Amino acid sequence: MSPRLLPLLLLLPLISPFSLPSVLPALPLHSSSASSSASSSASSSALFAVDFDVAILGCGVGGHAAALHASSQGLSCAVFTAADVGGTCVNRGCVPSKALLAASGRVRDMQDADHLGMFGIKVEGGVTYEREKIAKHARDLANNVKGNLENSLKAKGVELIHGRGVLKGEGEVLDEASGRTYTAGSIILAPGSVPFVPPGVTVDEKTVYTSDGALNLDFVPEWVAIIGSGYIGLEFSDVYTALGSEVTFIEALPNLMPTFDREIAKQAERMLIRPRAIDSRLGVFASEVTPGIPGKKPCTVKMIDAKTKEHVETLEVDAVMVATGRVPNTNNMGLEDVGITTNRGFVPVNENMQVLTEEGGDVVPDVYCIGDANGKMMLAHAASAQGISAVENIVGRTHAVEHEAIPAACFTHPEIAMVGLTEEQAVERSGKEGWKLGKSQASFKANSKALAEGEGAGIAKVLFNEDTGKVVGVHIIGIHAADLIQECANAVACGTTVKELSMLVHTHPTLCEVLDEAFKGAVGMSAH
Repeated sequence: MSPRLLPLLLLLPLISPFSLPSVLPALPLHSSSASSSASSSASSSALFAVDFDVAILGCGVGGHAAALHASSQGLSCAVFTAADVGGTCVNRGCVPSKALLAASGRVRDMQDADHLGMFGIKVEGGVTYEREKIAKHARDLANNVKGNLENSLKAKGVELIHGRGVLKGEGEVLDEASGRTYTAGSIILAPGSVPFVPPGVTVDEKTVYTSDGALNLDFVPEWVAIIGSGYIGLEFSDVYTALGSEVTFIEALPNLMPTFDREIAKQAERMLIRPRAIDSRLGVFASEVTPGIPGKKPCTVKMIDAKTKEHVETLEVDAVMVATGRVPNTNNMGLEDVGITTNRGFVPVNENMQVLTEEGGDVVPDVYCIGDANGKMMLAHAASAQGISAVENIVGRTHAVEHEAIPAACFTHPEIAMVGLTEEQAVERSGKEGWKLGKSQASFKANSKALAEGEGAGIAKVLFNEDTGKVVGVHIIGIHAADLIQECANAVACGTTVKELSMLVHTHPTLCEVLDEAFKGAVGMSAH
C-alpha cells in the first residue's frame, strides 16, 4: 500500500477495508469529470499536504500541453522549466528550423529563373541575402514563441520553477537550482532529448555541429558534410543548397532516407537530391571527425565501411553537421533512485503513459513520462498528445494515444508527409494478419492548383485494408504535403474507410483534390 494512503486511513479508523474504495473517488486518480477532479485535487492536497497536484519535469511542448490541460481540470500544477521554456522544439528544433527553411526557400524560388519565367517574372542582377538577418529571423521567432508559451502558462495559474527537477522519492521533486524539495500527487517526466553524437566525432558547435549549432547559421559553408539522411539532415540540405552550399550526405545504411517509405524516398531523391549540389557516401560510418577553423583549416571526416570497418575515404570539408538522431535527456534525474530502469536512457511506459519499473515491469505509482524521453514517437506534437493523455489518466479518464494516427512531416521544398505504415510495413503486417493490402496513388501533375503554382511534381499514396476499407497509411511528397496529411491522419484515427472518403467533397481548385483522386481511385472511381 502506498504510504500516502496512511493519513487517510488514520482519519477513517472505523471504516471497513471493504468499504474503502467508496471514499477513493474523492481523490484525483479516481475522479470521473473535470468538476470532480477539481474538488478531489483540493481533498488530495489537504490529506497528503502536497505542494501541487501535478508536477511536470520539463517545459517543452509536451510539458506545456500537460500543464495547460492539468490547469483546465482544476489541478494545481508546477512546471520545472530548467530555464528552457519551449524545450528543443521552440528553441533548437521545429520552430527556428522552419524560419531558416522559409527564408532559404524564398532564395531558392527567386534563383529559379525557369520557374519564375513561367509566370512571366524576371529577377535582374541575381539574388542576394543577408545571412545575419536570416539567422536573426530564426532567433526572433523562437524567442517570440517561447514568450507566448510562458505567458500562456502564467495566465492559467501554472507555477514556473526555473530549475531542473529531479526525482527524490515517492511524490517528491528536488529543484536543483534552489535545493528545495516539492511534493506532488502526480509527477510527469518530460525532459525531452538531446542530439546524439557518435563515438569518434568531436563537436565544437562551430565547424562540427549538431542541429543546435546549425540553427545559429554562424556561416554558410561552401562544402558541408551531413552525417545522417533522416528528417533533420534532409531539411538542412535544403537550407544549405538554397544558400549556395554543396552537400555530401554520409549515411551508414545502404539507402538515403532509410526510415521513409521506399517509393517516397526514391521520389525524394529525384526531386530533392539529384537536381541539387548534393552527393552521398552510403554504407559508411564517419569514424573520426575533427573540427577545423573557418576560412583557414578544413574539417576532416574519416570514413570506414559499415560492414568491414576498413577505412575507405577521408574528406576535407568546410563544416560537418551531425544529424544522427537524438537520445533521451534522462541522465541524473534520479530515476534509478526510485526503482526505474531505463533502456538506453528511454523511460519504459505503458499505453497510458504510466512509468514502469522496467520494460514489461510494474507500474510506478503516480509517475508518468511523455515525449522524446519515452521513445514511443520523437515528435513535438506526439509529446503534446501524450501530455494531455497523461493528465486524462491522472484524473481517472482512461486514455491511450493512437500513435499510428500521428502524422509526421519533413519541411523540405517540396515537403514530405506521412501517417501510419510505410508500404513495406503494410505488406509485412497484412501478411501476418491475413488481410489484403490495397494501394491507390494520385499525382500532383493533374492538380489544377499545383499546376497554377508551377509545382506539379509529387505524388500521394494511400494504403488501405481491402477487407475493411480502413486506411493504414498515407505518404505524400509535393507542395504543402505537411498540411495535406492532416485529413489522412484524421481518417486513420477515426477508422474512416476509403469508400467514405471517396464520397466526401473537396474544394476546387485546391491541392487536397490530389487526395480526393487517390481516395476515389481506391474504390474504382475517377476524379477526372
